[in-house]
Amino acid sequence: MTMPLRSLDHLVLATVSTTVARTRLTALGFTVAADARHPFGTENACVFFADKTYIEPLAVTDAATCMASARAGNVFVARHQAFRFRCGEGLSAIVLATGDADDDHQRFREAGISAGDMLSFSRPMKLPDGSEAVGSFKLAFAADLRAPDFFAFNCQRVQSLPSDRAALEKHANGVTAMAGIVLAECHPADFSNFLAEILGVPAAITAGGLEYRIANATISVADREGLDDGFASAVDPSRGLRGGAILFTVADLKATEALLLSSGIDYMRRHNRLVVPPAPGQGAIFAFGE
Repeated sequence: MTMPLRSLDHLVLATVSTTVARTRLTALGFTVAADARHPFGTENACVFFADKTYIEPLAVTDAATCMASARAGNVFVARHQAFRFRCGEGLSAIVLATGDADDDHQRFREAGISAGDMLSFSRPMKLPDGSEAVGSFKLAFAADLRAPDFFAFNCQRVQSLPSDRAALEKHANGVTAMAGIVLAECHPADFSNFLAEILGVPAAITAGGLEYRIANATISVADREGLDDGFASAVDPSRGLRGGAILFTVADLKATEALLLSSGIDYMRRHNRLVVPPAPGQGAIFAFGE
């Protein structure tokens, strides 16, 4: 591997609507940003963290525009539509930061893992003080045909949104960062090379599957036993990578537990973590730990 160590930028969480996602994530103690629309028929309601990563609940707001964009070759929308059709909700994509999406696109093509044409777009975002800023982005996509319900893309910020998001990065549940992501697959080794090409690091073999340590997070792939041991959740018997769990770092686990209790959130304790099973508007397992 000769490429620089990659950093996690954000995760895409497909959801039926940003309203449903906002209700669930607020109950979990997250601060949720205002809805922001894309020019191709989708919208998000993001949750930003102090480590500069974020999760992006993504919904369709204009079905006709979304379908037309997918037919015109918009990979982002087409993959979202396909995921929603097959899975409904869940963790659909991992997004890595990059300074050169064009170079990444060429590398993905040469490696035989390109998911299609690059995407360049701009979108507005409403800031906590009521003002509005515009960000511009370039995306390069990677996918494996054996995993129709998961893909990855590298995101280049051509014009960044304002970096002062302090008000949005404070959460009642005490979350400060995303510690990692767990993907599910019955035979993790079958996808080791695909993920190594995307993440820029070789896999480490663990008792429960594979592990990739990138600059600011750990990406793991767990088999049936590993996912059950870590999160009391079984791997779907059909094949292909799937989003499993998102691991969050909190400042005070007892305070986080108190908030979950007061909000009536179902959870369990597992290996010094609080594990919240998927629910509408959440889509994936959420695990909180110090």
